[in-house]
Amino acid sequence: MEKLNGKTALITGGTKGIGYGIAEALVAQGMQVAITGRDAASSREAAEKLTKTGPGKAIGLEADVRDYQAQQLVVKETLDSFGSIDVLIANAGIGHFGSIEDLSPEKWNETIDVNLTGVFYSVKASLDALKDSKGYIITIASLAGTNFFPKGSAYNASKFGLVGFTQAVMLDVRNYGIKTTTIMPGSVATYFNDHVPGEEDAWKIQPEDIGQMTVDLLKMHPRTLPSKVEVRPSMPPSK
Repeated sequence: MEKLNGKTALITGGTKGIGYGIAEALVAQGMQVAITGRDAASSREAAEKLTKTGPGKAIGLEADVRDYQAQQLVVKETLDSFGSIDVLIANAGIGHFGSIEDLSPEKWNETIDVNLTGVFYSVKASLDALKDSKGYIITIASLAGTNFFPKGSAYNASKFGLVGFTQAVMLDVRNYGIKTTTIMPGSVATYFNDHVPGEEDAWKIQPEDIGQMTVDLLKMHPRTLPSKVEVRPSMPPSK
């Protein structure tokens, strides 16, 4: 997929943070982008802002990745609007942190449902379209998918699972001509877990950096597949 102009991407959780940074990078390449979020107004507002950055075009769709039928619907809406899905970016994610003593079953279930089952739903719903386009699946995991830490049982479990899921899917679908990669960022300056990015986050990976990485992956020669990409800040502050 070395030429991106005119191709179509579906991005879950694309209204801000990493998802928005990827969407912005793809629109700059002339791609058509459908972004999803739980709030319809926020999704439309983000899409209008993206379209103004040009030369591509964006639409905003309301969907919860925990709802399989909702994922099927956004696939249909994307196909109706743009005619194909060439790239799926499964980005939507949340984080609940706490010791096993304090972590509630509700927070455990929500973390697994969004970060792992939600990706399964997105990939499953998009698969026929991606077979048709010989497309590309990119999941956004985390370094927490290979490095465990205290109070991270739910988040670690979801991201370890996501890395394993993505690598197995890569083996399942490569004979259809579909490429599959998981990107595993470390600290990123986003709104994750209600954080508001500021000047103190300048040392972190920026969303546009993940956007550039996504463009580079999509433009790589079809014969080559970086199936798992770890990315971390080059110069974190000393402790």
